[in-house]
Amino acid sequence: MEQQRLIIALLGSGGGVAKAFLALLNRSAGDSSSPLHTLLANYRIHCVDIKQRPKSYYHEHCPLLIPDMSLHSLDANDTTRLKRLLRRVGASLVVDLSWADTTSVLSVCDELGIAYANTALENTAVDEMPELEGFTLIERSLRFEETRGGFTRVKAIIGSGMNPGIVQWMALKMKNMYPAEQPIGCYIAETDDTFYADAGRMEERTIYSTWSPECFLDEALLNYPMLVTNGVPLFLYHHVYDVRFRVKMGSLLFHGCLMPHEESLTLSRLLGVESGFIYKVSDQVTSLLRQHREDSDDLWTWHHQVLDPNDAPLDGADLVGILLVYPNKERYMYNVMRSDSIAPIYGTNATYLQVACGIYGAVCTLMLDKLDNGVYWVDEFCWDKRAVMGTISRII
Repeated sequence: MEQQRLIIALLGSGGGVAKAFLALLNRSAGDSSSPLHTLLANYRIHCVDIKQRPKSYYHEHCPLLIPDMSLHSLDANDTTRLKRLLRRVGASLVVDLSWADTTSVLSVCDELGIAYANTALENTAVDEMPELEGFTLIERSLRFEETRGGFTRVKAIIGSGMNPGIVQWMALKMKNMYPAEQPIGCYIAETDDTFYADAGRMEERTIYSTWSPECFLDEALLNYPMLVTNGVPLFLYHHVYDVRFRVKMGSLLFHGCLMPHEESLTLSRLLGVESGFIYKVSDQVTSLLRQHREDSDDLWTWHHQVLDPNDAPLDGADLVGILLVYPNKERYMYNVMRSDSIAPIYGTNATYLQVACGIYGAVCTLMLDKLDNGVYWVDEFCWDKRAVMGTISRII
């Protein structure tokens, strides 16, 4: 039987995660042992962005994909035009790495019966409601949960980056190794000390981040710290950087801040535990955020800069993992990547590649595993063991 052609629509193709994802696909196209190599023998990828980049930009990090690539300038929130494009090109998979409204794009995919994957929830209505400040993440999740049961024709994986995404796979892998033992806590921990190798490049009134500075500040400034107990979110009415938490995983020890994250909600609900996300960024950025706790609104007017190895060499590593806490012991698993090792191969930093590995795993699951129609968080389809993102272990 002739293999059906894979037609990918990549939304937000000009962004940092998309760049890393395309670099992974480029590597798969040239590696016969890659999970997606066979599918990439008969495919086309349509890169869609509201501010489309020239083809020379894509040639730099995914030259093997260029012959089967088309570029489109389009706002994915314009669902009429998006639907028309997806129909015209015959898309079989939408990889949504844009800031478009998740439910709106998912509705189009459900109507057309197109598979869908993303790395995070976006909700334009929530973003435009200042009265929800402090609770935007939980509000996005609640609104999404209210609607997702109505999608019946689509196979969709939501929140499949590093965290959320691969960390849920880590948590359930550890839990399933000892099924008779019930943890009481499941904590997501990340410490990212990536910064310029030449720290003298740091400029005044600039916020640096290894991923979208705007999204980072949304978590760090506009939301209250959140713990989740048995699926119930509990908020601390403090600035995120008012409170520090100690994390110890073997010989690794750091102090980070409690931030709201989607995987805390889903893992707490699924495992019946307390869960939270504890995050530490570079000392330089941490110091700035602590200094400006009382005038944090001013930080939105500063210059925002992604730490890109193509601008200057980077030093440091991004470590992301899971800490399972039991009444009498703890277990942990983590992945660590260094930007100075990643950049020569993929042309990006460690954080973006980790997120891209998660969306790559979601694509593998949607295209290669047997998954019933429906909308899934990563932990949900890992839990029932029909599809366990086995390709993830080969990527990270």
